[in-house]
Amino acid sequence: MSMHRVRVKQQASMSVMKKAMDTGEQQGEFINKMLETSGPAQVQQAAHPYKGASVDLSL
Repeated sequence: MSMHRVRVKQQASMSVMKKAMDTGEQQGEFINKMLETSGPAQVQQAAHPYKGASVDLSL
């Protein structure tokens, strides 16, 4: 009986680990896709979001 419980725990642990790895892989693919579709201007804006937000005009 205890061997069965150990096996079930191991299988559950493996299932959770595989799910976490799949989720991490999907997130990595999403980030790569987002970086590929955005140009240098969008990456620059993301790095410095405060730049260019306002313009000071004095006449």
